[in-house]
Amino acid sequence: MRRLDKRRKPRKAHVRHILVASKPDAREILEMVRASRKPLKVFKKLAKKYSNCSSASKKGDLGEFVEGQMVQKFEDAVWAMEPETVPESYIKTQFGYDLIWVHEIILPE
Repeated sequence: MRRLDKRRKPRKAHVRHILVASKPDAREILEMVRASRKPLKVFKKLAKKYSNCSSASKKGDLGEFVEGQMVQKFEDAVWAMEPETVPESYIKTQFGYDLIWVHEIILPE
């Protein structure tokens, strides 16, 4: 976890993710999600089965987080995504390879 944002009202996001150790695993999981007819359902199933994160038991659900709580590369990817869309690719962080599903981005009022 890095610095907490000093702005009065930071952005928030509700996100799921799948964390794997290798690039081939990330690529394979991404292909399975993108090829499915119900991508969110498949994403949840694959998160539970393959994710190396403790959120795997919750089908990859990280819940809602405030800007500044996650590593920079992860957050940059989250803010760049459209909510409820199938991920285009995966990202590499110091923890491994992340596939991210953004449910909602909450902008400050």
